[in-house]
Amino acid sequence: MARSPRTLLSQNPGGVVPDDVSKQIIEQLQQDGRRSYAAIGKAVGLSEAAVRQRVQRLQDMEEIDYVVITAGSFDVLAEVVCEDDDHLLEILGRVRAVPCVTSTETFVYLKLRKQTYSWGTR
Repeated sequence: MARSPRTLLSQNPGGVVPDDVSKQIIEQLQQDGRRSYAAIGKAVGLSEAAVRQRVQRLQDMEEIDYVVITAGSFDVLAEVVCEDDDHLLEILGRVRAVPCVTSTETFVYLKLRKQTYSWGTR
């Protein structure tokens, strides 16, 4: 990223999370994935160019499908898509290098039975 990550993401002790404006952009796209950047900008109070940059940065979080903060045995769950075992090892190395990460546990999907995206960002 050329600019500070805080223009799109905010830092907290648990890691990096989308800021409120990024969440609003995600909600706009969930409602209509073909909505124009200009229309999204009007809805969230940004220029078309600023929305385009934020969407691009959100998409550049390459392998990560979603990240959730949880209660229970784990603090954070992240779903990543890997090409193969070597790719998974490379991602785990990057995650384990983050200073606040004390341990990781990996769950490999053997077969996907159902997948829906009807939930929001709030």
